[in-house]
Amino acid sequence: MSTTSARTPDAAAPDADRNWRLRHLPPILIVAAVMTVGAAVLGGVLAGGVGAWAAPLGVLVATASFLASTLAIAWADKLDSKLVMPFGMGVYVAKLSLLGGIMLVVATTGWAGIKPLSAGIVAGVLAWTATQIWWIVTVHAPKFRR
Repeated sequence: MSTTSARTPDAAAPDADRNWRLRHLPPILIVAAVMTVGAAVLGGVLAGGVGAWAAPLGVLVATASFLASTLAIAWADKLDSKLVMPFGMGVYVAKLSLLGGIMLVVATTGWAGIKPLSAGIVAGVLAWTATQIWWIVTVHAPKFRR
């Protein structure tokens, strides 16, 4: 008697495609790039030179934050799906603590770019979230409705 169990193709399917967690990155990163350019233009128009680089910096901060979480979760899932929650929460707590600390320090300096930077962060969060929702609803979920 064999010690390995026979797996049907359907039973192996969930583990065979672990990279699904990263497939949403190309459209999200394209949207983030467009938002970065838009934030530079809008920041420059509304807040001058400091806004022209602070607003896109905010979009990039939000994008880097979400990207770090996505990569950590995908890596943890590749190791063992039981690690997704602890790694996801750990990265979340670490990045928000770091971002919160940096924003507190920057806010105490009286820097003129704090509002454009904050607006850029909000724009980056909204762009990432909306694009990820779009991707899940239109690309990812329909594959499982069949």
